[in-house]
Amino acid sequence: MKITESIRKRLDAIRRGAMSNRGFTLIEIMIVITIIAILASLIVPRIIDYPKKARVTAAKLQMNNFKLALEQYTDLKGHYPSTEEGLQALVQEKIMNKIPNDPWGNPYQYRYPGEINPDDYEIWTYGADGREGGEGFNADIKSWEQ
Repeated sequence: MKITESIRKRLDAIRRGAMSNRGFTLIEIMIVITIIAILASLIVPRIIDYPKKARVTAAKLQMNNFKLALEQYTDLKGHYPSTEEGLQALVQEKIMNKIPNDPWGNPYQYRYPGEINPDDYEIWTYGADGREGGEGFNADIKSWEQ
């Protein structure tokens, strides 16, 4: 009998411990919320900027692709396409399948001879805002500044 009663007492003690509902205090909850808010304020702005940075990088990479295609065109024709012929000359010569728009959906701008260097071409895009000038992610991306 002693063994059974001893086991019953232990089971009762375990049951009472398991059934006690100790919750969190208001201060503990406030500390956790504060920590989460601090972490979010550090992490969220960086995550939000990733797509914007990716578009700028994509535009620069596309300009590099144009550079390679224009060099191929020059090897074929002996000169760069004129401003009037534009980048479409690369499609006409079957160097590129099509001329993509910039990552914001606007056409790339092309000029030859260039205003900065008359012996070279110039390609640029107006950035996220689609307008000349701008700062940050709205800044123009220019081939002669890369």
